[in-house]
Order: sequence, then C-alpha cells, then structure tokens
Amino acid sequence: MRHGNRTTGLARGTTTPRHGGHRRLLALASAALLAPALLTACGGDTPAKTSGGLTVVTVGSGGNIFDMPLRLADTNGYFEKQGLKVKFVTLTAATGPSALQSGSVQFLNDSPTGFVSALSKKLPEIAISADGSGNPLGLAVSKKFAQEHGLTADSPAATVAKALAGSTGGASSANTKAEAGIFLKGQGVDPGKLKWVSLPSPAADKAALKSNQIDWFVTSEPIPLQIQSDGDGVVVVDSQKAPEWSAKEAGYGQFVVTQKTYAAQHPEIAKKFVAAVQQATAYLGTHLDADNDKTVLDVAQKALPGVPADVLRSSLQQVDWPAKGAMSAADWQKTQAFIDSLGALPKGTSVSSSDWTNKYLP
Repeated sequence: MRHGNRTTGLARGTTTPRHGGHRRLLALASAALLAPALLTACGGDTPAKTSGGLTVVTVGSGGNIFDMPLRLADTNGYFEKQGLKVKFVTLTAATGPSALQSGSVQFLNDSPTGFVSALSKKLPEIAISADGSGNPLGLAVSKKFAQEHGLTADSPAATVAKALAGSTGGASSANTKAEAGIFLKGQGVDPGKLKWVSLPSPAADKAALKSNQIDWFVTSEPIPLQIQSDGDGVVVVDSQKAPEWSAKEAGYGQFVVTQKTYAAQHPEIAKKFVAAVQQATAYLGTHLDADNDKTVLDVAQKALPGVPADVLRSSLQQVDWPAKGAMSAADWQKTQAFIDSLGALPKGTSVSSSDWTNKYLP
C-alpha cells in the first residue's frame, strides 16, 4: 500500500499559524502519530487467525484450469495441514496486480505474461513456485467450416493450417491472437493475410463461432473442448499438434506470486502455502488418469460447474503438472522467449534472478 505524504507549512515570514492553523497543526500531529500504525498495517501486520488457530490468507485466481492445484489443496486438506485457511477471490489479469499490491490478496496464481507485465511496471512481485507448465489451448473451428474443409479432430496440423489460410478468425485478446499466429507461422501460413474479428471475451468468440460470424478462434481450455462436446464445433489443434504451445517449448504456464515484502516478512506462511500447492500439483500429475480416483474431477466440476467430466479431464491433461514447484534459469529463459514471441510486452522486458526464488519451497 502506498501513502502520500502531504505537508502544510506556515505562511512565509510568520512564526504563528494563520486562522485555522491550530486545526492544521493538530491534524499534522495526529497524522504523525498514525503514520507508523498505517505503515505497519500495510506491510507487517499480524495475519488473522480462525477460532481454530488457522492462519487466514487470501489468494487471487483466474477461474480456469490452472486453478486446480489451489482448489485441490483446499479440498484435500493440504492447506489445513499446513495451518492455513485459504479464501479465494476471482481476479482478472487487469485486477490481479493491484489486488496484490493493496494487500487484499496475499498470493496470486498468475500467468507468465501477467507476471512479467507487472515486472515491466516495476511492481515488486516475486514468483515463489511454479504450479503448471505449457498452454492448454484449443483451436476450434465451426461445424460448418469443418464440414466444408473436411476437418476433424484427427486432421494433421498442416492440413488444418492450409484450410485456415484466407479464413476469418476471432480474437478476444492479443495473446490468443499471437498464439494462433505462432501455430500458423510454424505451418507456413501468414497470419497477416487472414481476416480477424476482435471480440470482447472467449464467450463472445463462442457465440460468434456458433452463428458463423467467424470460422475459428483460439482460447484456453475447457471452452474449445466444451464447444466440441456440445456439437457446435471441432477442436482441430491442441498443444500436441502445436508443439509451440507445449511445456517443452513454451515453458511455465502458471506461478504462485506474492509481494517481495510479504514474503520477506512472512516467510513461514509463504513456505506453508507453496508446500500445500506443491503437494496438490504432485497429486494431479499422478492421479489424472486413475479411473478409480474421482477426487480431481469432483474438484474441477465444483470449480467449473457445467463443464462435462470428459472435457475437464482432457483439458487437465494438456497441462504439465510438476511434482515439485522448483524453477530454473533455463526454464525461465524458455518462458521469456515464448512471451517475447507473442509481442505482448514492451521490448526489453525481462525477468532477473531476483524476480523468482525457490527458497520458500519444501
């Protein structure tokens, strides 16, 4: 939290306050007494506890597939085992950084682009654990377009790209448009020669596809697979067909982020939080394919109601869930290269070794 210091001086050449000066001096004295308390409340206040003695922390999440480690850690009792009571707040890329800086959330489950964007604005954030890698994207074409071009979910990448040349694509963000362009360029198709329709949200993409206003669009799962499940389109490209979207080439997909001051002042809470999240990602990585374990799908269906179980399972399988949340310089370089390829941030934006750490991990 920031506090602006505003001072009020005496009139030049006088030694006593003008009319109303006594009130101003009293206000200044009160402000001087309150300032230390305000600074303490912003940076080093004592975290709240429940009646059962659990430390209360609030985490901001995006309401998508990457939230699953946090939700699973809560459902399976990993946070409680660490002595934490977690409250969830749904935030956007625009509201997340400000919520973190204001202290309304202590942790943020953030994307690489969101995190690096915050760093470019000189916000004092730090990544303390990786909880997902790769980009669970899907390229969905309309049912009409698929029929006209003979496309199916099994069509080779080159066939799909050739069909998309000269088509009309929808884009609800600069990132997804750039991610679609990376795939097309990889297959020798110039995305600059396509027609693009700017739409306000993935939901608008979906509506435009169903009404045939656009031929296709790219966004994060589970929306593309849900469109396919509803019979309104076909997912013709995913991270397997577009290796540029995979963890192997794109690097990290999501991080646990906090303020540098919060981590420094509450290291034990940071350690407990990422320990619980790491336990959850390890569980995800080993239980997604277990037919007799319904825990993951139950959690996913509660977090994303209305999405079919098979769609959720397929979406979750497109993410590389790490057994450990440790990060490396090599993977950060890979992630940075992917972000640079999107052209979403100012040139020269970079991540230094002081912007991420493994010191809070078990």
